[in-house]
Amino acid sequence: MDLSSAHNYRLDWIASFVAVAHNGGFSAAAKALYRSQPRVSSHVGELEHVLGARLFDRSVQPVTLTPEGRALLPHAEEILSRLDVFSEVAAGAAGVVRGEVRLGMYPSAAAFLYPALVRRLRQAAPTVRTTLFEGPTLSLESQLSAGDIDLALRPVLPLARDDRLLNARLWSEPLVVVVPPGHRLAAEAPVPLREVASYPLITIGEPSEDTPRQFETNLAFAEAGIRPRIAFQTNQPQTLASLVRGGMGVGVTNALAMMTANCAGVELLPLASTSVQRHVAVWWRADRATSAAVTLVRDLITSLPGPRLTISDAAERSPVRAAAL
Repeated sequence: MDLSSAHNYRLDWIASFVAVAHNGGFSAAAKALYRSQPRVSSHVGELEHVLGARLFDRSVQPVTLTPEGRALLPHAEEILSRLDVFSEVAAGAAGVVRGEVRLGMYPSAAAFLYPALVRRLRQAAPTVRTTLFEGPTLSLESQLSAGDIDLALRPVLPLARDDRLLNARLWSEPLVVVVPPGHRLAAEAPVPLREVASYPLITIGEPSEDTPRQFETNLAFAEAGIRPRIAFQTNQPQTLASLVRGGMGVGVTNALAMMTANCAGVELLPLASTSVQRHVAVWWRADRATSAAVTLVRDLITSLPGPRLTISDAAERSPVRAAAL
């Protein structure tokens, strides 16, 4: 290993460079690092001087990475990641795992699993803590790929586009139909997909994405050769329930979403003629340096029991249909 040039670079220069790239500007980076903006600007300037290349285009606002900056950012991130592991190994030598793990989850998974994880972590490793980042499925993938979070709890679908991401399955859950009280479909449970498709559909998804990707509900209808009329898409279970309650259409979503939402004023029905389920997994980046704290949290997540997710369990959240289902 050639260490002759290592003294040319200071770690705080690299940390400031990464912070500006992640936070979109010098002022935001200064707040994230608890440093003054002139100090952060000086760090980046010194790094650019030593490298002999501009890392940011300052002629636009917010500043953007130059081609050289984009090429160097993954390596700078890796240096900081390795430094975290260095500190963890030093602490681990004394038999103590320390650290903060950034954990991303979509809302219903967070409502179900995160409290149990925190309780278990306090017992198993009180010197490790987690920071929760809640968001929709596709945003979690982007955050994990960018290194903004260490672990992500998200469904297997839509398929991840980043080949660096690995996962371990946690649980599977069925899809349910969500209708207003007294809806005609309630007399037909389990409800055929073709009957559901005859109504305006309210389902999960991210309609703002330029290239739509396939969620479980899309796959269920596609496999049956049905093209439903989607009236609304939302990633918030409570919003879906409210839209159904307001008579905006019939909802189709995963069972856990409705088990963690307020189902007053809606009925949950089993869906017929499909084997499609939501498969949930914990995800991580295979190319990141191994962290004892991240590994510990990941192992704890995989050890926690999954939700009981039969259709009747989900229906118990609906006071109208509990007895009938």
